Amino acid sequence: MDVGMMLLFASYGWDDCPDDRVWDEEIRLARLAADLGFDVLWSAEHHFNDYSFVPDNLHLMAYLAGVCPGMSLGTAAVILPWHDPLRVAENAAVTDLLCRGKLRLGMGRGLARREFAAFRLSMDESRERFDEAAPMIVNALKTGFIEGNGKFYKQPRIELRPRPQYSFDGRIYAVASSDDSVESAAKIGAHIVMFADRPWELRAPGIERGRELHRKYHGTAPPTVLLTEFCVCGTNLAETEEEARKYQGKFVESNFYHYEFLGEHFKSVKGYDAYQQKAEIARKGGLEGAVAGFMQAASWGTPD
Repeated sequence: MDVGMMLLFASYGWDDCPDDRVWDEEIRLARLAADLGFDVLWSAEHHFNDYSFVPDNLHLMAYLAGVCPGMSLGTAAVILPWHDPLRVAENAAVTDLLCRGKLRLGMGRGLARREFAAFRLSMDESRERFDEAAPMIVNALKTGFIEGNGKFYKQPRIELRPRPQYSFDGRIYAVASSDDSVESAAKIGAHIVMFADRPWELRAPGIERGRELHRKYHGTAPPTVLLTEFCVCGTNLAETEEEARKYQGKFVESNFYHYEFLGEHFKSVKGYDAYQQKAEIARKGGLEGAVAGFMQAASWGTPD
């Protein structure tokens, strides 16, 4: 097991907080995490608003390769429908070269309607785009050549330069918050990435299914699961709970805002059935209920 830190680049709920200050603080925390012995630095990809604004996490990781030499670096995740797979493969190869084979390439398909709209893309296509692009990228990083003749990406065979210098075996990750995404991750042999948005006992069946599917598709032992959660640690339990509820609650509020979980649009979007169920639960329980559920899933407390 290893322990990393996720860089979010968020300013939701902060008054008069300029974007450059957010970025300066996140980079400072990245340096601190590296100095304190964290194993890996991760970053999300998000666009356009206070929820999170890191539009190119591979670009960020290339910078951190110089700022934090020797550190493992990961994307959680590159949102494939918003990118050309050729460019993802090229940028991953360059970043991995700069960090000497320590890049963990995580990929996802996206969830926020507002982000898809800005990119002039239909959320209905996200599953198909991911399932078409991900194998192209994985194969390109394995062979040094990328090609495709699918519905969305007509890519003539071309060599990546610089060529991938290190094997990506064991360094491919895929966000999997639904059963369909678990299967997509298993097909490409990826580590499953899951978030602390519900009690972990509710996650266990999906994790086990992912392991079974990996054995089915590859005949090998499944890779470890990447669990992404909030962690608040203090010396006084009551004070730590209060702090966790305050800041984790603010994150849940920003989550409701960014993904529009109180809306009903998920029911009409192809491939997002699991999120429609989550949205229905959110509407019934409201923000207070969602915070309570998040507190059960996330880690907070004292070392004891």
